[in-house]
Amino acid sequence: MTAPTAELAQLTGVYTLDPSHSRIGFVARHAMVTKVRGAFNDFEGRVVFDGDDPSATAVTVTIRATSIDTRNAQRDEHLRSNDFLAMETHPEITFVSTAFRQTGADTFDLTGDLTVRGVTHPVTIPFTYEGSATDPFGNLRVGFEGAVTINRRDYGVTWNAALETGGVLVSDKIVLEFEVSAIKQS
Repeated sequence: MTAPTAELAQLTGVYTLDPSHSRIGFVARHAMVTKVRGAFNDFEGRVVFDGDDPSATAVTVTIRATSIDTRNAQRDEHLRSNDFLAMETHPEITFVSTAFRQTGADTFDLTGDLTVRGVTHPVTIPFTYEGSATDPFGNLRVGFEGAVTINRRDYGVTWNAALETGGVLVSDKIVLEFEVSAIKQS
């Protein structure tokens, strides 16, 4: 998160993600020919940012697996099952940051531990700082966008179906997408 130094100092503080103005989504290839997009509609997150020492930034995000939404009820139920997210055993997907590294004037890498189905692996998500603004209610908001590709098999999500024409029904590679609006707490 880089901006002019004076702006960074103003951004120091604790922020909460605004779920009504943020999106945590994903993209998977389906049947080798198209993409299915979805999102998680129930999540919360907290960011502690120090403009004097951005490397000390700490981020935590908790996503409720049951909130998965691909605009298809039958597919969503399958994704909630033991074949995929196993939400009854693992109701939450979590991310806890371990490092924050500035990579450009408005870009940074956020590294942390992503836990899906009780399996944790480190991921590094490149983000772009989209800016800050005071909303009509007097809240300071900051915006970020980022994406990272993970292999779902690394997290024990291995279900698939072979296609008659070759290939499989669901790609192993999943793109996680983040469009974040965070509100500074007073």
